Amino acid sequence: MNHLDIVSPREAEIEYLDGDYRIKKNGSFVRCAVTGDPIPLEELKYWSVDRQEAYRDAQVSLQREIEINPSLRKLQKPSA
Repeated sequence: MNHLDIVSPREAEIEYLDGDYRIKKNGSFVRCAVTGDPIPLEELKYWSVDRQEAYRDAQVSLQREIEINPSLRKLQKPSA
């Protein structure tokens, strides 16, 4: 095991790229920009390159996008 294999309970600093990210400061998680929930790096799938924000899941990502761009609200399907 080398020093990079040790799981750190610290928050990582990430640069979010198109389809990937670059770790700027080692850690084991990032925080969701909307909910504040910790997201383990191995589960990180949703982020905004433009805003450099991470999101817990697709629903939260959509929620944030609609907050930023209210005109998208009309594209949502009505709740059943």
